[in-house]
Amino acid sequence: MSRPPILLLGKNGQLGWELQRTLALLAEIVAIDRDEVDLAQPEELREVVAQIQPGLIVNASAYTDVDGAESRPELALAINRDAPALLAEQAARLGIALIHYSTDFVFDGNLGRAYTETDQPNPLNLYGRSKLEGEQAIRAVAGLHLIFRTSWVYSLRGNGFVSKVLRWAREKETLRVVDDQVGSPTSARMLAEATALVVQQTEIFGPDWLRERSGLYHLAGSGAVSRLDWARAILELDPAAHEQRCRSLGAAKTDEFPAPAKRPHYSALNCERFAATFGLQIPDWRESLRLALDTSLFSG
Repeated sequence: MSRPPILLLGKNGQLGWELQRTLALLAEIVAIDRDEVDLAQPEELREVVAQIQPGLIVNASAYTDVDGAESRPELALAINRDAPALLAEQAARLGIALIHYSTDFVFDGNLGRAYTETDQPNPLNLYGRSKLEGEQAIRAVAGLHLIFRTSWVYSLRGNGFVSKVLRWAREKETLRVVDDQVGSPTSARMLAEATALVVQQTEIFGPDWLRERSGLYHLAGSGAVSRLDWARAILELDPAAHEQRCRSLGAAKTDEFPAPAKRPHYSALNCERFAATFGLQIPDWRESLRLALDTSLFSG
């Protein structure tokens, strides 16, 4: 009897692109994106789940425009809260698991140390609130689920922070980056690989094993770093550093770059619970960055 497919939402995002490759080793993947299914339309979501009859749902899709969410709250809440709730309900109806990704932005950044799963969330912006309410909606359904809160996800695809710094360094002689935002940079590839290993464990040990472990976990690159020091590492590890025009990298404060949404100052994540439960850990953020940049030499 053939294994039911994995339904992956958000296939064209940084994480979704990587998940297509890691999860394909475990089962057939039916990967869709917003141009195929509108997450803000519940009936479209119900229909795709009914058609595919998956054995696992992995939701890597989200409304991630942090500033845009302030002016489009209904859309952000529909995608980040209501869609995960519906997916959790559909997964529970089928008796399968839902894997969902959340964010360090559920915290206000005032704790002064890496956050654990038991620390009280207090989002500063609508994006963070919508992601927190999505977590709460999934947990309220009480089906099989894994919620992975992550931080500062990057890849060499798209227009994320790493790609921006590399581009800026080739365009400008002077760069200024904030030094009062601290987080845990997370390689999309490493996050996808960790996810696939957890899925593999689930297939080996079965649904009862997963039921005992269902819940919320922090899953991010090990360690914490400011955006300024992250940018400095990006420039140092740039495999084509000879192309850089940048000669000066200086510190700035968040207040110097006004934006509609507030950002937490210290939102690094403590991932000890995930490591203790699954025996897995994403490497130190700098080592993951080195690998990502080295790999970029061979990825076209």
